[in-house]
Amino acid sequence: MRLMPGLFTLVHARIIAGVAALTVVAMCTMMDRTLQAQAAPAVAATAWPNGARMALSLSFDDGRESQVTQGLPVFARHGAKVTLYVVPSAVERGLEGWRRAAAAGHEIGNHSLTHSCSGNFPFSREKALEEHSVARMRQELTAANARLAALLGVTPRTFAYPCGQTFVGRGRATQSYVPVVAELFLAGRGWMDEAANDPSYVDLAQTTGVEMDGKDFEQIRPLLEEGRKVGAWLVLAGHEIGASGRQTTRVAMLDQLLAYASQPANGIWLATVAEAAELVAKRQQP
Repeated sequence: MRLMPGLFTLVHARIIAGVAALTVVAMCTMMDRTLQAQAAPAVAATAWPNGARMALSLSFDDGRESQVTQGLPVFARHGAKVTLYVVPSAVERGLEGWRRAAAAGHEIGNHSLTHSCSGNFPFSREKALEEHSVARMRQELTAANARLAALLGVTPRTFAYPCGQTFVGRGRATQSYVPVVAELFLAGRGWMDEAANDPSYVDLAQTTGVEMDGKDFEQIRPLLEEGRKVGAWLVLAGHEIGASGRQTTRVAMLDQLLAYASQPANGIWLATVAEAAELVAKRQQP
């Protein structure tokens, strides 16, 4: 059967258009894959100092005594600087040790004046966030900064939310005190979060903090591997430092982690929360 000239032309044109469309799709797919393959190394190579592919910050809350007695020797043997979020009353109980921590170059962060959390925690019932106001939180945070400056000679630049909770009040009167933290501090770190921070996106007043208490290095390592792929900033958070126990970051894990992070081939920039947040803030500026 012979096609009429007009019909032949129409069919021919449609075939050509179809081939062209498939070619464009294939080329776009190849370009997209190429860009994806190139993007991760480029981000990792430029986002952090010394060619590191990710940033890592270790932070510890509450001003627990073991952070000084057990932690400082661990940090010293690896030449590591960490962030210690303290309440003034804890510092007062072991002032000499906390002065050593500050003198060694560890960041001293603000963890509020009274460590107020929800009244659902029995220890916080008399200082429950449900009964706080934004004005009261501002007063507590500034008072804690002033007291820590008097005790240790340093004014905290970053903050960690006690219990990871960012609210005051209850019901329809509930408010966030994140804006106060954003005004007073370079960064505010959360608790029990599930992801590292994207340096191009993170709201520094709500920096994520991933728990490291009770974990072995093999449980932490996947977080590092994922962080390197995307150029992330991983902030780990813990409490006690020792061999084992409730809310305890294990010394054995810290030794492995810090040894691993110190190897240039692993592409990790180990920094305090303030150091990393300062770099992120500069790069987020228009």
